[in-house]
Amino acid sequence: MSFFERLRIGRRGTAYTAKKRLQTVLIHDRSGISPGLLEALKVDMIDTLSRHVEIDRGSVQLSLTKERDQQRLVADIPLANRRSRRRAT
Repeated sequence: MSFFERLRIGRRGTAYTAKKRLQTVLIHDRSGISPGLLEALKVDMIDTLSRHVEIDRGSVQLSLTKERDQQRLVADIPLANRRSRRRAT
């Protein structure tokens, strides 16, 4: 791979990253959900789920996405341990 090809790939990666960031900003703006509200939702979800299963609190991620005409709140919540804290009776 030539030097110029590497530069072009680097630019494409940078452009792609910038495009994704802009899309994220636009989704947040159009949804009316502020970053503060998104963080509050994250904390509430962590607290609620922690009562039932062990989760990796540091790796929880919430994001807003747009698919076709729908906006979605996507939660990525890794489990620390697959056993539930409370056992069903």
